[in-house]
Amino acid sequence: MNVFTVAFSAVFGLIFGSFLNVCIYRVPRDLSVVMPRSFCPECGERIAWFDNVPVFSFVLLRGRCRSCAERIPWRYPLVEIVTAALFAAVAARYGWTLPGLKWTLFEALTVVLFWTDLEERILPDEFTLGGSVLGLAIASVVPVNGGIFDWLLPHWPRPVLSLLIAVLCASAFALPFWLLGRLYERVRQADAFGLGDVKLLALLGVFLGWNLGVNAMLIGFVSGAVGGLVYAVVTRRSIRTTSLPLGAFLCFGAAIAPLVFGK
Repeated sequence: MNVFTVAFSAVFGLIFGSFLNVCIYRVPRDLSVVMPRSFCPECGERIAWFDNVPVFSFVLLRGRCRSCAERIPWRYPLVEIVTAALFAAVAARYGWTLPGLKWTLFEALTVVLFWTDLEERILPDEFTLGGSVLGLAIASVVPVNGGIFDWLLPHWPRPVLSLLIAVLCASAFALPFWLLGRLYERVRQADAFGLGDVKLLALLGVFLGWNLGVNAMLIGFVSGAVGGLVYAVVTRRSIRTTSLPLGAFLCFGAAIAPLVFGK
């Protein structure tokens, strides 16, 4: 492990996490992530550069806006710290390589989608569909693990096989989930889950391939089930009427999978 590589990646993660916070707030509201400059969501006052330093400014301001003294959500420093930790973990496992770049971009996508689903119950197309297109472009350079598909198609040229595997895994993860949702809606006459979750599963298939994708979904579904049960018990609500953001749990599993099970 190169300590400098990991440390630099962590610092870059802090800075990039600040940009991800902008995306998390603005994209669900159809606002530009470029202009205007960062502003306080409560009073609209523009934030000076010295009040926009990742984590440090939050601590210095004691978690309050300098202009209106409203509390700054804990999500802001948390996203920056988590992004730094994920980028450092990717660098420690994969180094500064093409696979390392792929997983760094993927971790950034999971962070944004986790929080937009948790806060707004939205999985924006900009990150699910846009991320899938990015993943397909990367698949032609960084091979996607296909599990059984590798065994079925052993003699195909690797770039072509990788792209095909990405498409097949996206379809294998997303289509059954979509069909199950439609069946549930017909039988129970109630909404099951949105197309955002289906698009998210396609994104996971494109990036993770078969083996990592299955592990990510297992972690996501199990953590979602446990989280839903705990939430229902703590809030004393019926488990049947308790609705939790499934996409956030899937993103949690997806973020862990390449760091724990990747090669």
